[in-house]
Amino acid sequence: MAASSDASRRPAAKKANAGPRDLRNQALADVRRQSVLDAARSAFFELGMEKTSMRVIAHRAGYTVGALYSYFASKEEVYAALLGESLERLNARVQQALHRCTGDAERVRGAATAFFDFYRENPRDLDLGFYLFQGMSPRGLTPALNEKLNVRLRDALRPIQDALEAQGLSARQALEEVTALFAHTVGLLVLSHTGRIRMFKQASQDLFGAYLRQLLSRSSRGAKA
Repeated sequence: MAASSDASRRPAAKKANAGPRDLRNQALADVRRQSVLDAARSAFFELGMEKTSMRVIAHRAGYTVGALYSYFASKEEVYAALLGESLERLNARVQQALHRCTGDAERVRGAATAFFDFYRENPRDLDLGFYLFQGMSPRGLTPALNEKLNVRLRDALRPIQDALEAQGLSARQALEEVTALFAHTVGLLVLSHTGRIRMFKQASQDLFGAYLRQLLSRSSRGAKA
């Protein structure tokens, strides 16, 4: 799984030239870093972003607070790494779905369904993404890093927009449709994961499928026009 932090990425040439000891040290560092991320993930989900501190994460990971700072400068940086990994898995899911699609309408359906299913099956990834969805970046998350994460979220939606444009919609129309699809998707997921959708006696997957059919119908009419 690719990590989002630039510091975690090592040039291939450097790895190729590293000796056995360097490789062992790097492998150990990677394992420790992942254990920090695992501890942080559980803390964020159980306590929330505000109540989670570096001290809490260190305790859960079994390290000292000082040891944590050798991997991450702040809990916001830890959060960014977790969200970055989540977005990489989201994009991989969308791309995998696209490989099975052959027409533009199929690409819209495949990419949109993959996006919806990823968060439907992984509610905790939806929780992580809510800072991006709501535009509420945690304190300490730099504008550059926030934008980098937003770009990866938009990358997962971009194939839908491209396919709608390929069907004949203008760039403005395609963007409007993708924005509406995103809002509808997030709303359905929130209703589903909180159980509120039961008050309407509806299923989120059925409602999503109905909306997607309407979107494809509109895009087809727009293309003909």
